[in-house]
Amino acid sequence: MTEERKAVRYREPREIKKIAVPCACAVVYAMVSFYLILPALNVFNSGFWGWLMSIIFVYLFFAVLFRSNGKSFDTKNAARAVKYPVYALLGIVVVLVIGGISSAKLFNARRFANRITVQTAAFETDMPETTNVDNIALMDTASASVIGNRTLGSLSEVVSQYVIGNTYSQINYRNTPKKVANLEYADFFKWFQNRSSGVPGLVMVDPLNNTAEYIRLEKPMKYAESAYFSKDLKRALRFAYPTKIFHKYYFEIDDEGNPYYIVSCKTPHAGLFGAMDVNEVILFNPCDGTSKLYALEDVPKWVDIVFDGDLASEKYNWYGTLSGGFWNSVFGNKNCKRATNDYGYVVLNDDVWYFTGVTSVNEDESNIGFILTNARTGEYKFYPVIGAEEYSAMHAAEGEVQEKGYVASFPSLINVGGQATYIMVLKDSGGLVKLYALVNVEKYSMVATGATQQDAMSAYRKLLERDGIKVANDENTFDTYVKVEDVRMIEIGGVPTIYITGEDGNVFKGNLNQDESFVTVRAGDRIKLRCEKTEINGVYNILSWTGKDIQEPEATVKTYTIE
Repeated sequence: MTEERKAVRYREPREIKKIAVPCACAVVYAMVSFYLILPALNVFNSGFWGWLMSIIFVYLFFAVLFRSNGKSFDTKNAARAVKYPVYALLGIVVVLVIGGISSAKLFNARRFANRITVQTAAFETDMPETTNVDNIALMDTASASVIGNRTLGSLSEVVSQYVIGNTYSQINYRNTPKKVANLEYADFFKWFQNRSSGVPGLVMVDPLNNTAEYIRLEKPMKYAESAYFSKDLKRALRFAYPTKIFHKYYFEIDDEGNPYYIVSCKTPHAGLFGAMDVNEVILFNPCDGTSKLYALEDVPKWVDIVFDGDLASEKYNWYGTLSGGFWNSVFGNKNCKRATNDYGYVVLNDDVWYFTGVTSVNEDESNIGFILTNARTGEYKFYPVIGAEEYSAMHAAEGEVQEKGYVASFPSLINVGGQATYIMVLKDSGGLVKLYALVNVEKYSMVATGATQQDAMSAYRKLLERDGIKVANDENTFDTYVKVEDVRMIEIGGVPTIYITGEDGNVFKGNLNQDESFVTVRAGDRIKLRCEKTEINGVYNILSWTGKDIQEPEATVKTYTIE
């Protein structure tokens, strides 16, 4: 055997090693990084291509490293070894560039705009008139967190090991608005100590009564976002659905109180990455790790949130700005409109809807209407009601009690006597709800506040009637004649309130901010009151009152009893 053949024979194992070791390092990195990063193995996910690039970079690093002996570097062999990986990198860059260009709004304006269909509806006929405001959920996540944390803090055996999740989901639970959040492990050591027993329960907040309760589950949740390894929620979902592009996770409970994570999956509708929209939904049971994939039309009706509010607003902005083409959205702006910067919740027909105003692209302080978006089905309705945008209404409500320094939350929308009306809460610096406020959309200087939703509604109805808008009728009001036995004036949440007790024991209350003439009422006076039939804690809200020493007609019933 010649010396030359011997040299080639001895070099071959070294050459194989210089290729095999970098490949092995790249494979190990791919497995570890997939386990940690959990990218969707889907060509329509830009993160997938970034992950592939990182694997190639790892291979290149070790390929170059093993071509060096510490003193010299074999440039020729190194170039030959990294040639094809570099070609692969360039190919990925080409894919990303072409994919980005093909997905751009410049070339896909119609595809973006046509993701939704918007139905124009009449507000006063399509949205039922609100006669009872006790079923309107106005509490935001920050306030729910304050109340929920206080409830959890009273449970020593739970609070030492768990915390409440960061997100409270707005749901309609058995036809009642609720906010729910699951418990999470406080840290890694708490998970390690409790991994066999799991997460024992959840917190449900009642946004109507500003109360919360801890609900212990019959079967604890073994999967959570704060768990580790195979019990990590996102890892369990990724290994079960490696190709799905997950959008958002929402925690909900069904009508029987069983917990689920609602996981929306998305896919592009313009080019490789553009116009991402929800196309499927996974229902994941955190108690046993089972799951089921649903098409949008097959999602169970108890599920409330499939499309999140941010996506709902973004899709409307596509529709509002790109329907006339891309260049019109940049220069002409003809008929361009957009959703305002936040959203509230409205519960209609056992479904949760997002509410947000619609304004011009110039972002002025008025709305040309508003939209409702069904959080489960993605249906859109547009109501052409011109008036103040939400933040102007919030400032108007804050100005009504400016000496208190209260801050308004983003409002919801109701129909009062055919009038589009914002309703919101006013919170103190600690995030607790102190007052409720109603603001007329078209005349946002018309503001009413109250310590309860019912008080605020009563005050608002008075304002409307003084403006010539009749909102009360025989179905929800009654007249009564009262001989006053006692009068008391107190302040509730910064609102001066008068309580009138009749000789028959019935109690009525009125808002002095809305009618100062109440201060003239004295014990022994005979007055006529117009009140709401709905009473709270045995107290009726006064809509209006008439004079003193009024003689009661014989046919008039003195008191009113709820059937």
